[in-house]
Amino acid sequence: MAKQPTKVLIVDDSALIRSLLKTLIDADHRLEVVATANDPFDAREKIKKHNPDVITLDIEMPKMNGIAFLKNLMRLRPMPVVMISTLTQAGAPATLEALEIGAVDYLAKPQGDDPHALEAYAKDICEKIYWAAKANVTPAVATETKVTAVASGKLRAGFIAAIGASTGGTEAIKRVISSLPENSPPIVIAQHIPAAFSSSFAKRLNGCSAVTVHEAEHLQSISPGNVYLAPGHSHLTIKQSGGGYICRLDDGPEVNRHRPSVEPLFDSVRQTCGKNSMAVLLTGMGADGATALLRMKEAGAHTIVQDEASSVVWGMPGAAFKMGAACEVLALETIAKAILSRSFR
Repeated sequence: MAKQPTKVLIVDDSALIRSLLKTLIDADHRLEVVATANDPFDAREKIKKHNPDVITLDIEMPKMNGIAFLKNLMRLRPMPVVMISTLTQAGAPATLEALEIGAVDYLAKPQGDDPHALEAYAKDICEKIYWAAKANVTPAVATETKVTAVASGKLRAGFIAAIGASTGGTEAIKRVISSLPENSPPIVIAQHIPAAFSSSFAKRLNGCSAVTVHEAEHLQSISPGNVYLAPGHSHLTIKQSGGGYICRLDDGPEVNRHRPSVEPLFDSVRQTCGKNSMAVLLTGMGADGATALLRMKEAGAHTIVQDEASSVVWGMPGAAFKMGAACEVLALETIAKAILSRSFR
């Protein structure tokens, strides 16, 4: 018996965008648009009638904005949602809030009529919807209390930790970083994120963490108690400089269809620090970083992948696990403690 396609509901106040998204999504045999809605009230009725597997949701709409609707949806009927947002610095806070509430992923609204750009956009949105249907949807819990891990002993000299993530990664990274004490080892991060969002994400992390979080700058010194996030337009790598390390940014070609990519970050940490490092691969679709994690393990570094139960999408960590790249498979809430246990003597 043939597998039924993933049922999609499009929610957007623009008739043009609804029509275009329907055309692009229906062209993928794995997906089927079962209905479109022009506002959240219309969407509520269409959800009851069609029981979609995934919703694409506009943020700016009349009557009720997408954030308010998403809060209600995640409280009453949690389901996979892909936000269709404005990928600008002004739009970043709302999109990051949507991910915090429980949205699985996000994408810009389609723009222009360049057929090549539209083809690439169609591939992106269909992949995001396909993976969203497989996601573990975990609505934000308002009463959730943060537990800060405790560091004991002496920090290993020159030790560095690297983290890679994609779909679901903004919230996973936030939970790890906000659980670390201020005397943590230096941490470098590659999260698949648009250039317009990375600065807002770094500020958001910094505001809820004891460590200091930076959007990494070229040639910036790396030191304990600090976290360095790859900007959305550049690969982040590290290099030895004097007695320490510095960040290097590279706006060269995409790696594994991403810039920033996890692979060059992990490879640079392996080449620069060898055994005196560790790497963590968190939730995300695809396989970026998996082979680089294996190379780190083979070089003697400690490697961790997030477990399937706590991942939004077990793509990247799952790929790494299947190729034997993980020294440990851990639930998200235990990863901060694991970072400290490896970085202190």
